[in-house]
Amino acid sequence: MLVDTHAHLDAQAFEGDRKEVITRALTAGVNAIITVGADMESSRAAVALARQHRCVYATVGVHPHDAAQVQKEDLAELERLCADPQVVAVGEIGLDFYRNLSPAQVQKQVFLTQLELARQLNKPVVVHDRDAHAETMAILQDRALGCGGVLHCFSGDRQMAKQAIRMGFYLSFAGPITFENALKLQELAREIPLEHILVETDCPYLAPHPHRGKRNEPAYVRMVAAKIAALKEIPLERVAEATTANAERLFGLPSRHSPQPTVRSC
Repeated sequence: MLVDTHAHLDAQAFEGDRKEVITRALTAGVNAIITVGADMESSRAAVALARQHRCVYATVGVHPHDAAQVQKEDLAELERLCADPQVVAVGEIGLDFYRNLSPAQVQKQVFLTQLELARQLNKPVVVHDRDAHAETMAILQDRALGCGGVLHCFSGDRQMAKQAIRMGFYLSFAGPITFENALKLQELAREIPLEHILVETDCPYLAPHPHRGKRNEPAYVRMVAAKIAALKEIPLERVAEATTANAERLFGLPSRHSPQPTVRSC
């Protein structure tokens, strides 16, 4: 069994066959999917989907791209959404200095505010970091110790990985680890102990090889896990076991050992 720890099931790309996408994931051995909020609308949608499907859990938060649109009442709503038992984390939050769709200082302030919300609610965080490695780690070091979380679609170097692990964070790998030119990322994944790794799709984006450039979906998280297994020269089952246990631990998911059918109605 596997857990797709980062999906965007609310995306327009799934509008025509969302239920079938979830069913395919279950059939492929994906026992749980965490659908991630990126703004207020998608956070509400993530919670709604988690209420509709037993295998789906939600996170709520505002992505750095939308930081400039955050209002005071939005933060109050995020706190209310977090009260839902299907909401397992605050995220996707962080910094993105690649596209800079919101001013850097505003991104930082909204990141800090949502980290504080997570601390108050005792929730882990799902962190987005693009071209902002030093700034992201400095904020996490200052404000997120003891909070716990994951650096999603990890793109940092060995030193950053070690720092994140020391802080109690998991590193999550997605489709890019299967790309032929991702040699540095592959080497890093080979070195990181399994007990610190999560797997994800970030669907509908970042489809793994051989689906690169096409729509991604949760069932494909198996390809990410298989690549990690190949890099480490261990069985896929061992990667699945470890990453599922890590996801359960971080997000407080029901244990795979609890009585339940292998493929549940969703």
